[in-house]
Amino acid sequence: MFSKILVANRGEIAIRAFRAAYELGAKTVAVFPYEDRNSIHRQKADEAYRIGEEGHPVRAYLDVEEIVRVAKESGADAIYPGYGFLSENPDLARAAAREGITFVGPRAEILELAGNKVAALKAAKRAGIPTLASTEPSADPEELLAQAAGIGFPIFVKAVAGGGGRGMRRVETPEALPEALAAAMREADT
Repeated sequence: MFSKILVANRGEIAIRAFRAAYELGAKTVAVFPYEDRNSIHRQKADEAYRIGEEGHPVRAYLDVEEIVRVAKESGADAIYPGYGFLSENPDLARAAAREGITFVGPRAEILELAGNKVAALKAAKRAGIPTLASTEPSADPEELLAQAAGIGFPIFVKAVAGGGGRGMRRVETPEALPEALAAAMREADT
């Protein structure tokens, strides 16, 4: 088990993690930017460290180097990202492992795999996990139309990269596919 856990998150997410750590007998470390200096999560932790620069609160919670620096400085033997922020970032998992700190979450290789929809789908199929019917990735509307004919409409168009549903479009008819594909690609690039 861990003796000290740095929670690389804020608010209710961090508070719940602190409670779990307390129940397991582990000390807790909070990180906070200037803008969160009066936040409850800072007060509930056993230790709290300011990170980032004033005026950029979200950027502070996304700074892998700063999170790992504080973990080392505080003597934390684990980093828990919660959800959002760095929870799906393979760089944090890799940096923690490099420093001998446990990342409480999937290994970097798994996070990288899950971050690529095509690779994740192929891995799920290899593992025998049921998946929805899908086409091979393509930016060519004609190629996708030919593949979609075997699936049937409606379909969803989803960019290979990106997250949180960005770039996803429901397509009701074959005629709507080219515009949905263009919109998904524009949003995935932002």
